Amino acid sequence: MSTITEELKPIRFSQKIGSDFNGTLKKRVRDYFKDKNISRFANANMVFKTVFMISLYFTPYFLMMFGVVTNIWLMTLCWIIMGFGIAGIGLSIMHDANHGAYSKNEKVNFWIGRVLNLVGGFAPTWNIQHNVLHHSYTNVLGYDEDVSPPISLLRFSPKDEYRKIQRFQFIYAWFFYGMMTLTWIINKDFAQLYRYKKMGLTKTENEKFNRLLIELILSKIFYYSYILVLPILVLDVAWWMIPIFIVIMHFVAGIILAAIFQPAHVVNETDFPMPDANSSIENNWAIHQLQTTSNFAPRSRFLYWFIGGLNYQVEHHLFPNICHVHYKDLSKIVKQTAQEFGVPYYSEPTFLSALANHTRMLKKLGKAA
Repeated sequence: MSTITEELKPIRFSQKIGSDFNGTLKKRVRDYFKDKNISRFANANMVFKTVFMISLYFTPYFLMMFGVVTNIWLMTLCWIIMGFGIAGIGLSIMHDANHGAYSKNEKVNFWIGRVLNLVGGFAPTWNIQHNVLHHSYTNVLGYDEDVSPPISLLRFSPKDEYRKIQRFQFIYAWFFYGMMTLTWIINKDFAQLYRYKKMGLTKTENEKFNRLLIELILSKIFYYSYILVLPILVLDVAWWMIPIFIVIMHFVAGIILAAIFQPAHVVNETDFPMPDANSSIENNWAIHQLQTTSNFAPRSRFLYWFIGGLNYQVEHHLFPNICHVHYKDLSKIVKQTAQEFGVPYYSEPTFLSALANHTRMLKKLGKAA
């Protein structure tokens, strides 16, 4: 298995190769905000989206809890909608906040980022996995946990060990994708917190381990109280239906999240570089992001709005501290600059073609080299 368990040696990216591209791109993006006289943070549209996504999750919950919805099939629909709400909050709200891109006020970023705790996750461990490991070492096996799965049934990198069972992963991977957020509420957050402590990564959260552990325990107690205990006590259904509803909700959220993140990195065009014996990668960090990341469906207004601009993953990886409402405009600058410097700029025309590309990559990785 490729699960990361030991303290990692920092990878060094080249300060020379690609530095001209990186410098030119950063200047052009700075000039864009200066010329437009706009902030790189959230705007009114983002504030509206925040209210909408949180309401998408909590409105069905309260409709059930206050007896407005009593039909079993309508209840099922409510839990499905809550699954969309989890995905919307994760993709469009807490994601920007935990990147420090929602507001210039760090307290605002902190508390909006903690909305993740309300829907079953845990912001500090998410920050480490996503911001520290995934964004720093994109597609690097043994560093980026997104391509270093904890179970041997899945293979997301050609550098990972191959097993015969993986030839069917293009089929069964989607089941495990559906379990993504469900593992948050079962054991993943606790396992990650202790693993990150061992790896020396919890210090990146500027909090002592014991305080993080207390926050995690209290968060889970609160979550289980309102999502499991209260519905069992209040809703007029058999108690065993509630765990089923919760699984349905999280499965919907997991599928949506995986369908957005996996086609951005695990596709046929992207690279999976490995550091050399000196823990170095030959390219500049910015070029590394372009080599390991792909956009999709750039013309879809709905996707751009609902998934927090993450169909523009290239722009997000290059500028994670900029709110996603600006990605579409920035993509023109990034694409033009990449073409000028002969740097790859991967993009699938539609969401379906991106999913098909990812599926083909799963099949390819399911075969022995």
